[in-house]
Amino acid sequence: MGLLNIIRWMALREKQSVREISRRAGLSRNTIARWYDRADVHGTGTTEQA
Repeated sequence: MGLLNIIRWMALREKQSVREISRRAGLSRNTIARWYDRADVHGTGTTEQA
């Protein structure tokens, strides 16, 4: 769970891309992208419709 929190921190606070996070963490981009989506980093939890 600790690594997921680090990834969330890098994405939200440091505004790092998936590619940069994967380079710094030493993991594949696919793994980071999967965890990135799982952590709902995109903020797509709520959507407004007009």
